Amino acid sequence: VQLVISESLTTARALIDDVEMALLVWREFGKGIIKKLKVSPDAFMQMTLQLAYYRNQGKFCLTYEASMTRLYREGRTETVRSCTSESCDFVRSMVDPEQTREERSRLLRNACERHQDMYRDAMCGKGIDRHLFALYVVQKYLEEDSPFLKKIFPPTYLLSTSQTPLNQCEEEAKTLNAEQKLHFLSAGGGFGPVADKGYGISYVIAGEDQISFHISSKRSADNTSSKGFRDDLEKSLREMRALFA
Repeated sequence: VQLVISESLTTARALIDDVEMALLVWREFGKGIIKKLKVSPDAFMQMTLQLAYYRNQGKFCLTYEASMTRLYREGRTETVRSCTSESCDFVRSMVDPEQTREERSRLLRNACERHQDMYRDAMCGKGIDRHLFALYVVQKYLEEDSPFLKKIFPPTYLLSTSQTPLNQCEEEAKTLNAEQKLHFLSAGGGFGPVADKGYGISYVIAGEDQISFHISSKRSADNTSSKGFRDDLEKSLREMRALFA
């Protein structure tokens, strides 16, 4: 037993040491400004992450965002695939020096509207990933061959994201106003990378003037840097805010 415990401890330490994490507490603006732009704060954050990832990696990737399915009894999550044709069009416009601010703003709104539609669909049971996973489980149980399911599982999410709720309990939501919450608010928890060469990012939209980000990646990966992504994220946040200056 002692040998097993020792081996497990060694494995756990190696996994912990392989995690590189960077924290960004952003106070230049929060959801107050974003709401004035008449776009979803979460959609705005997802487009910011798409732009930051493109600057960091020079490409687009399959992206995971967790959506809650609380409308259903014992509902948990569904996947929102945040990288869309609309988000790609927006990102390309941001790195194209010939594009106008008006066109970039239009493409951002289009991308945010598309994202919000997908998020609502996921919340209402119209997502695809949990359905496909159920088919995958049944296929494994029946020991049937499925070229289609073999091709899509497991999905390689190089960018995995999740928004952490601001209120963790009902009592907190009832007893504290927005200003008081900031004095008791932590930066939230992390969200590890799903893929070895990917990023895991969680964020907390903390009131009107603060957003916190946890950025995680693996030190063993030769293509990622959590601190480098944080720099790209800061640049992306400022550039997107400037669209509506």
